[in-house]
Amino acid sequence: MKITTHLVSAPLHTPFVTALRTATHADSLLVEISDGSVSGWGECPQVWKVTGESLAGAQACVEGPLTTALGDLGPDDLTEALRRVQGAVQANFGAKAAVDVALHDLAARRRGQTLHGFLGSTVSVVRTDVTLSAGDPEALAAAGVARVADGFDVLKVKVGTGNAAADFERVRRIREAIGPEPRLRLDANQGWNRRDAVSAIRALEDAGCDIELVEQPLPAPDLEGMAWVTDRVSTPILADESVYGVRDLVAVIRHGAADLVNVKLAKCGGLGPARTLLELAREHGLGSIVGSMMESHVGVGAAAALVSAYPTTTVNDLDAAWWLKEAPVTGGIRYEGSTIHLPTGAGLGVTGLTA
Repeated sequence: MKITTHLVSAPLHTPFVTALRTATHADSLLVEISDGSVSGWGECPQVWKVTGESLAGAQACVEGPLTTALGDLGPDDLTEALRRVQGAVQANFGAKAAVDVALHDLAARRRGQTLHGFLGSTVSVVRTDVTLSAGDPEALAAAGVARVADGFDVLKVKVGTGNAAADFERVRRIREAIGPEPRLRLDANQGWNRRDAVSAIRALEDAGCDIELVEQPLPAPDLEGMAWVTDRVSTPILADESVYGVRDLVAVIRHGAADLVNVKLAKCGGLGPARTLLELAREHGLGSIVGSMMESHVGVGAAAALVSAYPTTTVNDLDAAWWLKEAPVTGGIRYEGSTIHLPTGAGLGVTGLTA
C-alpha cells in the first residue's frame, strides 16, 4: 500500500467563532492510501485549542511511525492494519483517525461497497444540527432565523464567553426569534466555571428557553465539577473535550459527570475506537452523539457513515463541511438542509482533490 499526504486549506463561507477560537479556513491533512488501482481517504483536522495536533506533527506521524507500522502489509488484512495503527504511537489521535478511515475507505472501495454499507448499514441519510457562531444577541437571533429558513431544526449556540449574563441574553434572544419548535443546544467549550454554569443553566430553565443539552460547560479535566453541575440542573450535560478514549469515558461514567458523550473521530483515533465508545456509552445508559471538528467532506463523511451504522440517541453535530465555501475534494456527502446524503459510490465517494 502506498500512503500519500496532502495539506489542504479550505475557505469557510462565514467565520466560525467560538469561545476558544475564530476560524476562517478549515486546515487539514488528507491521507490517501492506494493499492495501485483505487485509493482510500482519511482526514486529520488541525484544531490547536482542542486536540493540540498540528498539521506538521500529524504529517510527520503518518509518514513516519504509522507508515512504518503498516510496513509491507497488504490491503486485505484490515483488522491487523488497524491494530498496528492504534499501537504504533501514543496519542496523535487525529493522525491515527486519518489512517484508520483511509484504510476503511480503501477496504470498502475494493469490495465495491459504500463505507456505510461496509460498516453494515443500508441507511443513506443522517441528520445534523448547525452551529451559530458566537456574537451579539441581535446577530445571533438573525442567524438563527436564517438557519431555520435553510432547513435546520436543531441549532447549536456557542456560549462560555466569560460573561454568563451575556450568554443568557444571547440564548433568550435566539429562542424568542426562532419560536418554540426548533431545538436549541448550547456548547460552552469549557468556558464556564462551576457556579456560573449552574447559574446560567438554571436561569435558562426558569425562563422557559427549552435547552436540549449543554455541551462541555467546564474545563475538560474537572470531572468532579462536571458531576456537580450535572447534579444541580435538569438540562442534560454532554461531555466532549473530557472524552478522547475509553479510559476517559469510563472516568466520566464513574464520576456521573455527564448524561451524554460526544464521540469524534479526530479525538478517539478513528472508526474502530469510535464504535467502542458508542457501544460503551449505550451499555452504561449514556446518550450519545457523533461530532466533527472543522473538517471537510472526508472527515464528516466518515462520521456520517459511522452514524448510519451505529445510530446515536439524538441528532448529531456534523455540519462542519456545510461551512466550506469550497470543498478540497470532489465527490462525497451532500447537504440538503439538516439532512446529509451519503454517497452511492464506493467508499466515501471521494474521487480526488479539487486542485
